[in-house]
Amino acid sequence: MPKGTIHPSEAKTFQDARTGANIRQVTDQPSIHHHPFFFIPAYDDAMRRLIFISYRTGSPQIFAEERSTGSLIQLTDRPDLSDWSIYPSHDGRAVFFTAGTSAWRLDLETLKERELVNFAITQSEQANTVHPVAGTTGLSYDDWWWAVRFNVDGVSALAIINTETGEHDTVLRRDSVGHLQFCPDDSNLLFYAGPLTDRVWIIRRDGSGNRRLYARNIEKNEWITHESWIPGTRELAFVDWPHGIRCVHVDTGAERRVTSCNAWHAICNRQGTLMVADTNFPDIGLQLFDPRDGVGEPMTLCYPEASSIGEHWNGPFPYAKGPVKVHSEQHTHPHPSFSPDGKLVVYTSDRTGHSQVYEAEIPDRFLVF
Repeated sequence: MPKGTIHPSEAKTFQDARTGANIRQVTDQPSIHHHPFFFIPAYDDAMRRLIFISYRTGSPQIFAEERSTGSLIQLTDRPDLSDWSIYPSHDGRAVFFTAGTSAWRLDLETLKERELVNFAITQSEQANTVHPVAGTTGLSYDDWWWAVRFNVDGVSALAIINTETGEHDTVLRRDSVGHLQFCPDDSNLLFYAGPLTDRVWIIRRDGSGNRRLYARNIEKNEWITHESWIPGTRELAFVDWPHGIRCVHVDTGAERRVTSCNAWHAICNRQGTLMVADTNFPDIGLQLFDPRDGVGEPMTLCYPEASSIGEHWNGPFPYAKGPVKVHSEQHTHPHPSFSPDGKLVVYTSDRTGHSQVYEAEIPDRFLVF
């Protein structure tokens, strides 16, 4: 189906059988659907659209739910889209994505796609091989800067792109770069994940100040993963799987406990007052907790009933002696994320046999603005 195709609303509502939370199923077509990765907002700030991926055409394409009508609109029609790269702009004007060896800007009014950077061309005089660009990307909260990771000649490279002009600089090359996230309070600072045994790094937008923020405790065989910022604090939270979440202040280095529940993928709301996490081994549903009090007493929002494929999570850190092959289909993970107003949690679940996108309404008793 071509871009611009409009589908009628597929939404249906129900209540979680165990918590009573109001749930809205956004998609209902027998194929894979998922919202962006958990630390990437699925909505523009005004919540005019909910952006997601659908495989209903036979390949991953970007779709949007127009929230005023419920209509589902196909935004792309291309064979090379990297589905976990999508990042909706905060102002609602665009969606950024990678495809092939290029970084693209999609205009949400005209559906015109503009190639901002083709890394195979820009690197042609310096490198022999530029691989297709894949993985998550990072957008600054002022929408000016887009961080993209690409692989060139066997190493990972970090590029910072001006979202209007396409001008860019490659500010870092090293063994591993991933999970790019700008600080919500500083568009000149971003987190990136290094190797699995040494993940927590920060760098300035101009490439300066590249440094390790937290060193994994090797003696304890710590499993440090799934980092995300806590707005308003300049603290970076990270999962110490499966023992909970800790955070570290980027300026002072002060560390503190956030929660002790088995949080898996965790993110804070825009207001900095509430975090949500899915859980696994055991799956005890989506948990809400206060990131500020040092306790993080979990409160169950709902039970996605996703298959959450990834048996390697049910054991000790598996990468201490190097990479291992794992089976962990990302579209089977809930990856919860807040709406900009902090009143909804969007997540993915394959509870019906196919991965669909859902929204859970946060009860007033959990809202602590």
